[in-house]
Amino acid sequence: MTSIHERFQSFLTDSGIASEWIPIILVLTGILALALAAIITYLITKRFLLQILNAFFRKTSFKWDDVLADRRTFDNLAHIIPALIVRAATPALFADYEQVQPIMIKIADVYILIAGALIIISFLKAVEYILSQSPVFLNKPLASYFQLVRIVFYIAMFIIILSIIIGKSPMYFLTAFGAMTAIILLIFKDTILGLVASVQISANDVVRVGDWVEMPKFNADGDVIAINLNTVKVRNWDKTITAIPTFYFITDSFKNWRGMQESGGRRIKRSVLINVRTIKFVDPETRERFKKYELITEYVSERQREIEEYNSVLGTDTSQLINGRRMTNIGVFRKYVENYLIKHKDIRQDMTVMVRQLPSDDRGLPIEIYCFTNTTSWLDYESIQSDIFDHLFAAAAWFDLELFQQPAGSDISLLRERFAER
Repeated sequence: MTSIHERFQSFLTDSGIASEWIPIILVLTGILALALAAIITYLITKRFLLQILNAFFRKTSFKWDDVLADRRTFDNLAHIIPALIVRAATPALFADYEQVQPIMIKIADVYILIAGALIIISFLKAVEYILSQSPVFLNKPLASYFQLVRIVFYIAMFIIILSIIIGKSPMYFLTAFGAMTAIILLIFKDTILGLVASVQISANDVVRVGDWVEMPKFNADGDVIAINLNTVKVRNWDKTITAIPTFYFITDSFKNWRGMQESGGRRIKRSVLINVRTIKFVDPETRERFKKYELITEYVSERQREIEEYNSVLGTDTSQLINGRRMTNIGVFRKYVENYLIKHKDIRQDMTVMVRQLPSDDRGLPIEIYCFTNTTSWLDYESIQSDIFDHLFAAAAWFDLELFQQPAGSDISLLRERFAER
């Protein structure tokens, strides 16, 4: 190396170049030579050696080496060999330049650190992916923890590189950072809050990737697709994505539908509104007609026998419908709906099945259907619910009941035609 250096220096002198420019040219030439050597070594390593390694690892039966290849971990190894060559050649190449040599050595050391950092970061990403595929960590916020590890690693690398450049011990910077704790806490406030929230979310199993959540404050209603250190990403049903700060899942309320999904049944809780004017007692003729409805044939007979025994004991005059106990068409309709749900193949019988009256209001008397489907699939659920209420809307008229709705234009037109006929 010294012989080449001396020959090149003699060549420059013989070429008539001024002596004050020769050191500068030698330094620039040395830098250029190192750069070319690094580039050529990098290209050779990446094109030949790494291709062989990647091809070999993809042929093995292990999956982890394929993940490392996909995360370009081996590609980043191509930076190490050039970095080591630059570091080894620098002291000899710039031995005669006391001012330049330390700078070049520092640049080489920084190059090695950055190359090593790239390898470690790609390795961490590969480990994160491998763990995320394991059933043990499937619903854990691994991304949050690995993000934290990477942040700490970035800070450590920054301190080490800074200490190399300035020539100070890393402890010197740690002491300085200790005095800047308040500023650091302010800068990394969201990160710290996100870390605490991620730990609490994981420990308490508050939310997992894949959960269906609702958070009206952020107009979020959909599936959780990612839990990171700073945000939880929710894919809404309209296919938009909402990013919510992680700590809001600890400080604010939200609805998680996981319990419904795990139960295997989804609730139906909807009412039909009955016009109160159409509610009446059941007379004998109507009762005989109700007995022909298969779902309530036995009920009507048993109920009438019970009512007759009760009225007989009290000696009630049953010539008037209002006297004593009587069935009502709304009561019979409620029993019909209940039996209809009990016989329905898509309604879970091991969960609550209930048909009840709610307080009446200006829209009539609400009859609420409360039950659970035997599926949690949204499409199937909506289909089952629609089929049930299709039937109930049509069946109400068979009990001389009228469903309430606000008058439409056609209703007003029909009323006007009736008055015109009179």
